[in-house]
Amino acid sequence: MRIVLDSNVLARAARPYLSPAREVLLRCMEEPHVLLLSAFIVSELRRVLRYERVRKMHGLDDAGIERYLADVESAALFVALPEGAQEAIVAHDPKDDPIVHTAVAGEAEFLCTRDRHLHHVEAMEYCRVRGIEVLDDVALLARFRASEQREP
Repeated sequence: MRIVLDSNVLARAARPYLSPAREVLLRCMEEPHVLLLSAFIVSELRRVLRYERVRKMHGLDDAGIERYLADVESAALFVALPEGAQEAIVAHDPKDDPIVHTAVAGEAEFLCTRDRHLHHVEAMEYCRVRGIEVLDDVALLARFRASEQREP
């Protein structure tokens, strides 16, 4: 599966214990799955991980944050987003458009996010017609587990 994890899922995955977000990330980093990233997502994740409330959640110092980012980046396939004006998708929060553009450009099958704006009907329909299913980390984890049970 080709999967984009939004920065909110990646930030949750930085916690030092196994959570749905962390398990999803670990599974995305293993073959046959492909974790798709863009410079936008990495930049947003770097910023979010430094928020004081998020630091309390994951407990990483600046060096730990950079190690985590390097680990995630090394396991991912980077997607280049086209330069210039992009199609507007997420009417409720246009700052989320690059997340969807990453999924489209990377030919993702799944966009995993906890962002409510990306779960709005319009954004989900935009993704659906392009073969991208929008799920949160708990639903994607359930999908992973269900596919494992079907394998012989």
